[in-house]
Amino acid sequence: VDNGEKKDLTPGDYEVFDPELSNNKKYWYLTTSKEGPDVRHFYKMPVMGGKMEKLTNMTGNNQVYLSPDEKYMAIYYSYSNKPWELYLKKTGKGEAKQLTSGQSEAFSNYDWRIPKLIEFEAKDGAMVPARLYTPSEETKNNAAVVFVHGAGYLQNVHQWWSSYFREYMFHNLLTDLGYTVIDIDYRGSAGYGRDWRTGIYRHMGGKDLSDQVDGAKYLIKNHDINPDKIGIYGGSYGGFITLMAMFTEPDTFTAGAALRSVTDWAHYNHGYTSNILNEPINDPIAYRRSSPIYFAEGLEGDLLIAHGMVDVNVHFQDVVRLTQRLIELGKNNWELAVYPVEDHSFVEPSSWTDEYKRILKLFNESLLNKE
Repeated sequence: VDNGEKKDLTPGDYEVFDPELSNNKKYWYLTTSKEGPDVRHFYKMPVMGGKMEKLTNMTGNNQVYLSPDEKYMAIYYSYSNKPWELYLKKTGKGEAKQLTSGQSEAFSNYDWRIPKLIEFEAKDGAMVPARLYTPSEETKNNAAVVFVHGAGYLQNVHQWWSSYFREYMFHNLLTDLGYTVIDIDYRGSAGYGRDWRTGIYRHMGGKDLSDQVDGAKYLIKNHDINPDKIGIYGGSYGGFITLMAMFTEPDTFTAGAALRSVTDWAHYNHGYTSNILNEPINDPIAYRRSSPIYFAEGLEGDLLIAHGMVDVNVHFQDVVRLTQRLIELGKNNWELAVYPVEDHSFVEPSSWTDEYKRILKLFNESLLNKE
């Protein structure tokens, strides 16, 4: 405070989360990605920096809550194919004791896959993280599905239970049916530092889209995927990327399912969009090149659009405008599924079931020529 000098207490290429001072003010307790962006561990460190003592040892994500006297840790823990459970451990060395077991017998009896964590090279030389689901040789159909996570800034390539657990389960189903599935932490995603996070500044649908295209090329080259059998899907930001993919990369993607997607960023939440694209009146170029509604004439493949009618995040009018544009362009190979009672994130099990049935039907028919 007195001289303005700054000292980096946690130097290195990793992220730090939720630091808090110990009761005696001599230590920090903090969570970091020091061992890799795909795991989270809890540490203790002298208040002015120094050696960090690792207090958790289970691979995955360890969200720690200290007891008031700091002698015990409640650990909210999960792994890639194991949902969150509560553990108890003394603060220091030793093993954690599992306190809860919340899964049904039916859920536990299925052999949920552990996706393979990979990296592929993007066209600009960046190494892009991804999760890969590969089918057995007996079931492989040489078709692939690219999943685009939502939020833009979220991280989904990691070794803990995904917030996209429905999609994770759907990916297991797709893999059972012979599809190869790739799930990419494209440019803009969280977990990889500032440069990755800001890689989409003034152009959403730029590097975040080209990362999907390069992921598809990786599958063609390394996993014997037929270039004519690649689909893409996602919700919210993932729906936006799906639209941009279907409109501007028709040679790469044969089918796409765009769910609750932004079609025109000038109509979206100001606080979110202005940080990335500035303001429409001051930077119209950024909005014009980032909004799918201006590229709808490029649609060639098969497109499913799905949207909740009472969506208060991405308003239903967004998709209505795009629908009218597709009609005026004379496009035939698209359909709109409307969910009258649903907001941005669905609530009714029947809505989720209907949506996934439609996505699976799209991929089966478009990529495999199955009825």
